[in-house]
Parts: sequence; structure tokens; C-alpha cells
Amino acid sequence: MAQVFRLPVIIERDEEGVFIVECPVLQGCHSYGDTLEEALENIKDAIRLHIEARRQLGEPLPSEVQVREVEVVV
Repeated sequence: MAQVFRLPVIIERDEEGVFIVECPVLQGCHSYGDTLEEALENIKDAIRLHIEARRQLGEPLPSEVQVREVEVVV
């Protein structure tokens, strides 16, 4: 049975206009795309592959995720 995951992603745009996307709860899981839509589809594929690999290795999957913002004065 398929399991649905709702995971946060961070999206940045580099100086060349490429969208860089990472999933911070899955360490090392990142992707990119020339458009936002492409980048989001690519990170979905990366997340699927990451989760499949963890399952094959018997590693735990994230069970609870919290996203918060902090304020920093510089």
C-alpha cells in the first residue's frame, strides 16, 4: 500500500536563475530545475528515491516534522 508523505521543501533561486530545492528532513535530498514547476517535480522524484532507498536499507523514515521560523538580529 502506498504511503503519502507531506514534507517541507526549501526553494532558492541562484544567480543564474536556476531553482534549487531541498528537503531538509531527508539529509542530502535536493534537486533543481530551470523553472519552479520543473524543480518541484524533480524534488518529488528525489524524495521518492530517497525514501525507497531508506526502506531497502531498513532505515527509519521521518515520523514528525516541525517547521518554524526564527528571528535573528545582525
